[in-house]
Formats: sequence, C-alpha cells, structure tokens
Amino acid sequence: MPEIDATSRNMFKKEKHPLKQNEHLNLPDLLFFNWCQQQYNVNRGIYNTIDQWFYHYGIKEILPRRLYILSFLRFALDKKLVTDSKKFIRFGNGGLTKQLAVFMTETENESEKTALYLYSTLPNI
Repeated sequence: MPEIDATSRNMFKKEKHPLKQNEHLNLPDLLFFNWCQQQYNVNRGIYNTIDQWFYHYGIKEILPRRLYILSFLRFALDKKLVTDSKKFIRFGNGGLTKQLAVFMTETENESEKTALYLYSTLPNI
C-alpha cells in the first residue's frame, strides 16, 4: 500500500491554522472578496456590511480587519447560521449586527491568540 503524505492525510481533518498565516489576506480587495464568497458563500452586501461594521468598531487597518472577517465567517459557520443544503450563511433581519456583537463579546472574553483562529477542512488555508 503506498505511503500517504502528510498533506493528504490531514486534508479533511479539522485543524487550527493561525489566520495570520493565511495567504489570502494580502490579495487585492476583489480577489479577497471572491475567495471569501467561494469559501463561505457570502454575498457582496453581507461581506461589505461585515467589513464596514469592523471598521466602525475601530479595526481600521485592513490586515487585522481581514483577520476578524475570516474569524467571524468561521464563527458564523460554527454557530449553524447556515442552511444545510447550500451552506449559505443566513442572518435574518437584524441578525448580522447581532451576531457581530456576540462574536466580539466572545472574542474579547478569550485571548486574541485563541479567538482569531480559522478552523479549516481545506489544506491550503
């Protein structure tokens, strides 16, 4: 039986990867949004609202804000804000801002190192 390399073996394991090591953080804006849309099935309006909310919250620099965006999108998936059939994140009327506030409360209660991790089943993240 052939040996399976580490990448293949861990391909579908849920692992923690520091978001700061995510190669997609430095993409141009449109490419970063397209990647988020592909990974999390968020539309442009939801993405822009999340980005703007973090900006007004005080996260002015783009790279830290993208860390928060990715961490929030993973948080939303983990909180089952997804329809089972299509994996679209659904927030409902007023639900997005409420979930952003919940996320920040939970993030502030944990160390930043612990809170800003991306749980990934994808090998390249």
